[in-house]
Amino acid sequence: MLITDIGHLVKETRKAQGLTQEQLAAISGVGTRFVRELEQGKETCQIGKAFTVLQMLGLHIHIGGDE
Repeated sequence: MLITDIGHLVKETRKAQGLTQEQLAAISGVGTRFVRELEQGKETCQIGKAFTVLQMLGLHIHIGGDE
């Protein structure tokens, strides 16, 4: 999964939940600029903040290897 995929997922989920970028930022404890850049797929977004936003939206990332 690429950061652009995560950004798209965040944006679609936020919209489906009826949240603005400002509202998501406020409940996640991050800035609106961060949410906007995350949704745009900015590769240098801080991973910890990104996980916080995902968690607030009820999204989870599964990382697995070939077994």
